[in-house]
Amino acid sequence: MTLAIFDLDNTLLAGDSDHAWGEFLVEEGIVDAETYRQANDRFYQEYLNGEMDILNYLRFALQPLSVHNMDELLAWRAAFMDKKVRPMLQKKASELLSSHREQGHTLMIITATNRFVTEPIADVLGIEHLIATEPELVNGRYTGEIAGVPSFQGGKVTRLNDWLNAHNRNLDGAWFYSDSHNDLPLLEKVDNPVAVDPDPKLEEFARNKGWSVMTLRD
Repeated sequence: MTLAIFDLDNTLLAGDSDHAWGEFLVEEGIVDAETYRQANDRFYQEYLNGEMDILNYLRFALQPLSVHNMDELLAWRAAFMDKKVRPMLQKKASELLSSHREQGHTLMIITATNRFVTEPIADVLGIEHLIATEPELVNGRYTGEIAGVPSFQGGKVTRLNDWLNAHNRNLDGAWFYSDSHNDLPLLEKVDNPVAVDPDPKLEEFARNKGWSVMTLRD
């Protein structure tokens, strides 16, 4: 069974769900607007530059989950899906997913964005397998800490290898679609790496390697 693996933000989505969640928290008055917006934008730029300290970022990103109860969080997440995520959905991404399904491939999202934000997005896209950064959950509340290895840069390879071992699967013939040079460790592991609306660093690398380069933007 061939794996078709997809990054989420700026790949399947025309935008970044992690950054958009931060914007949503600001707009809804859930966090201190100016302080949070500045930090959210700074971390996003560091990500684009390939300079982000993932553990430092996750302490920031997961903190709001730890100070609210699950009912509040789920209500906000539903509103976030309607307000921020649905406008990012792309027809061409849906068509690409359908193409892989028709070929009998197993679809997976692997993303650095945490599971709380990304699980309903994977559901909307109809993708059963999701590897995301796991926020620690104790007695029904988020602690603000991370459980396990964040699925970021080389951590995506680590987490995917764990999944492959657990499911007795391999990467023979696998595809991986991503927009970001942060995903080069995994792109270099698969037989079919595809740069999707790539950042400049990834586009240059992909063209030098002879990889496929494509757009999903409508």
